[in-house]
Parts: sequence; C-alpha cells; structure tokens
Amino acid sequence: MTGKRALVTGASGVIGAAIAERLAADGHTVIVHGYRNRETAEELACRIRQRGRSATSVCFDVTDAQQTSDALAALLREGPIQIVVNNAGLHDDAPMAGMTSDQWKKVIDLSLHGFFNVTQPLLLPMIGARWGRIISISSVAAVLGNRGQTNYAAAKAGLHGASKSLAREVASRGITVNVVAPGLIESPSVQAVFSQEQIETLVPMKRVGRPEEVAALVSFLISEQAGYITGQVIGINGGMV
Repeated sequence: MTGKRALVTGASGVIGAAIAERLAADGHTVIVHGYRNRETAEELACRIRQRGRSATSVCFDVTDAQQTSDALAALLREGPIQIVVNNAGLHDDAPMAGMTSDQWKKVIDLSLHGFFNVTQPLLLPMIGARWGRIISISSVAAVLGNRGQTNYAAAKAGLHGASKSLAREVASRGITVNVVAPGLIESPSVQAVFSQEQIETLVPMKRVGRPEEVAALVSFLISEQAGYITGQVIGINGGMV
C-alpha cells in the first residue's frame, strides 16, 4: 500500500504518539493533532521528520465544530486525508452521585462529539477516493464499565455504536470503520493509579500493555490485509475481557 495522509487526534498523549510514530514508520504522511499540548504535538512531528519520515502538526479544538471544519478544510486543500485515528479523549472521574454536569458533558463532548466533528467532513472525500480507514480509540471501560467513569464509559461506548453504524454506511465504498479498545496501557497516569499487585489482580497477563502494541494493532487495521475487517470493536487488554 502506498503511503496515505493520516490524521491522528490527541497525538500528544502516550497512545496517540505511539500511533503517529508507527504510521509514519509505515510510510504514511502523519498529521499530528494536539490542542492543549500544542508544543508536544509539534515536538513529536519534529522527531518523526528527523527520522526521515513525513509529519506536520496541527492545533484545533475537536469539540468546536466550526473550528474543526475550518482546520480540516485547510488540510484537505493540501490533499486527501484517507486515514483518521480518533484518539482524542479525557478522563474526569467521579462517582455519578457526585459528578457535575460539566464533568459529564465535557468528557462526552471530546470523545463523542469530537468523533463526529472530525470524521464527518472527511467522509465525502474518502467516498470519492473509494478508500479510507477510520479507527477510533475506545477503552475496556466501555465494555466492562468502571466505577467513577460513567461519563468516560458512556462516551467511549457511544463510539462503538456510531462506528458499527458508519461501517455499514460506507462498506461498499472501500472504507473500513473499526474501534480499538485498550485496557491498562503503560503511561504515567496508569503508573500513578495502579500498583503492580493491582495490575496482576486485574489483568490475566499480569502486566500492562505497551503503547507500541496498540499502535501495531492500529497499523494492521489500516493495512490492505485488514480490508475485510469493519464494524468491529477489538480489545487489546491482556485478557481482562
């Protein structure tokens, strides 16, 4: 497969960065998206370019429909974007009895409304090219549920239904739509919350996953070899579910 232009949202985070680096290594031109961490996104794009690969960075708020539309229109003037990885998301955990309306809305706004704002403007160009890959990063929390994360689980579970429906809409146009649902993945936040003993209790494989393992799965789903896989929610969680 010749290289395509790939947009990775939330690429300033651990998983997003690993995905961006892997797709660049695969020969794709990567658009590294960051919003709150714009400098981190540009540093990642710079590292990718230093390795002889192609990358640029972009900054826009995926929860702002007009801002996102304008940013994508500018990017599309430079060429088609046929790969999108919807990775942007956030945690704002609290038991639902004590959760504020703002906590509920902002988590859903970023993961779920952000998915629509980013993906919808890219669909007609993908349909015209008759090839595309849409991958959204979810969580094991959307499958199992998790205390203190009703907002996060709801947002990510919404991606499952939206992706399955969209997959049916665009399957005949050479476009696949899938969800990757990681479990505990090595990161500063996981290290801060979970002890090794807790990890061994929760995860049958007795370890956290590596961001590179998530990136490898995304890479496969983008490949031509995965062209018959669509509408799926694929867990990568060490046997948690």
